[in-house]
Parts: sequence; C-alpha cells; structure tokens
Amino acid sequence: MATLTVMIVDDSLLATKSLAAMLTEMGHRVVKTVSGGGPALDAYRQCTPDLVTMDVTMPDMDGIEATRRLVAQFPDARIIMVTSHGQEGMVMKAVKAGAMGYVLKPIKREKLRDMINRATRARD
Repeated sequence: MATLTVMIVDDSLLATKSLAAMLTEMGHRVVKTVSGGGPALDAYRQCTPDLVTMDVTMPDMDGIEATRRLVAQFPDARIIMVTSHGQEGMVMKAVKAGAMGYVLKPIKREKLRDMINRATRARD
C-alpha cells in the first residue's frame, strides 16, 4: 500500500490519537487533525490530503453534512466515516453524501486497512 496523506476529523482526542497511531504504523502520514466538521472544510483546502477519516457525530457540524460539503467542493475527496455501533443508518446517509465507506469504533486495524484499500482503489 502506498503512503497516503491523511486528515483526521474527530472531536474525541482519544479517538484522534488512536487513529493517528494506527495510520502512522501502517506507513501513512497524518497531515492534519481537526475537531469538527466546519473546520474540516478549510483544513482540507489547505492540505488536500489523499484521505479523510470523518467522525459522524460532532458538535458543530456532523460528519454527514461535512462530507456532503467536502465532496461538493472537492469531488475527488476520499472520505471514510468513523462511527460507533448503532449509527450504521447514519453512515448510509454519509455514503449517499459521498463517503467511500465506514469503520466502526473501536477501530480494528485490519478493518481500517481494508477500508483504506477499498477507498483508494475506488477512485484510481
């Protein structure tokens, strides 16, 4: 798997640190971490990452709306939703908004790797 630049969007510092550690161990480079959907739009514009991991539930703007707006502005954006059990219905809305798929919290390394592979192949 090629090294990707990744932006993490999650309002949980613990989830962000855990995800960043996993991504780094896989050989990817986390270029930006953002704690909300609103700031994610400006952050994406600044760093244009290869991949975005997007939490679904955030206080300022949820991940579904942030995904919708990101894909509208950047049609080639590759977004993977990160969600808790029980939010799968919300994830389907995010996929309709342009997300490539999702992984469940707590994140399992192999599931994350599989989803990254799928997201990168989908637009190549």
